[in-house]
Amino acid sequence: MKLSKFLKDRGLFLAINLILALPIVLIMVAFKFKLELIAIIMFIWFVPLLSYILIEFNNKKKFYNELEDILVNIDKKYLLSEIMKKPSNYEEEKIKYILTETNRSMREQINYYKNIQKEYQEYIETWVHEIKTPIASTMLIIENNEERIPYSMKNEIKKIENYIDQVLYYSRSNDVSKDYIIKKMDLEPVVRNVVKKNASDFINKKIAIEINDLSEFVYSDSKWIEFIINQIISNSIKYCATENPKVSVYSIKNENNTILTIKDNGVGISQKDLNRVFEKGFTGENGRLYGKSTGIGLYLCKKLCDKLGLGLTINSIYNKGTEVNIIFPIGREIK
Repeated sequence: MKLSKFLKDRGLFLAINLILALPIVLIMVAFKFKLELIAIIMFIWFVPLLSYILIEFNNKKKFYNELEDILVNIDKKYLLSEIMKKPSNYEEEKIKYILTETNRSMREQINYYKNIQKEYQEYIETWVHEIKTPIASTMLIIENNEERIPYSMKNEIKKIENYIDQVLYYSRSNDVSKDYIIKKMDLEPVVRNVVKKNASDFINKKIAIEINDLSEFVYSDSKWIEFIINQIISNSIKYCATENPKVSVYSIKNENNTILTIKDNGVGISQKDLNRVFEKGFTGENGRLYGKSTGIGLYLCKKLCDKLGLGLTINSIYNKGTEVNIIFPIGREIK
């Protein structure tokens, strides 16, 4: 708070006092008052006036500086009205009241939209679970009649199933704690489940799958990790090489982490796109050239990894292949 700006705000008050003082001085001069007496009268008038203004400035400066200090040092700035000191005058009381009412109104609005979001999320989750039943039945019918039903139909149903899984995990991604069970898990059965789920694609596209050392144990939620791995392997299948396509999966244990690597020799990602692959809705050159892409898969993988405290990195060379690393910090089971 600057004194110059404060005095500027009090300019009208000071101007009125000066205007009132001027005719009084002129009258005293007309009646031939001594200059010393005029000076004393003006001194008695203006010194208390200026003193009052300076005291007011000092009090307001202290009050607003304290508010600013609190505002800087708290993360939840909307709690300012609850933390600020007890008002010492009417003006401070009104400021506290306004901040309190603003905070209350904001919380009501947040709760309103939270309830709407919660209802929508519950509906989406219910819808996903309901629609999974006919999809599973359809897949079973296709598998029992593979000689009569073309592979392309099964592939399209799988795409629908994958998109539905994305919807489900996306709806839960902002609050994984409600659906997240952390425990010691073996990477190998999780990876093999994903490979089994995509077995028909590996066979039909003649993609070699190589699963090396996966004997490491990590701490996470197997269901969420399986979804993340499936998104990555689905991309490896989608963008596989035209000649001798291959996907390799292996793990490496370091001092501070365990890294699960999924590597392919597919079309790769151009350098101009590599830094943007985790952006929501970003499809890049591959998404335009190799079929329609939503740009949600990798974005969702990164978001879930961040929520679960995992690292996710991608290295790629265009027309050479892509390597995706899921980094599990070394930890212990939470009991």
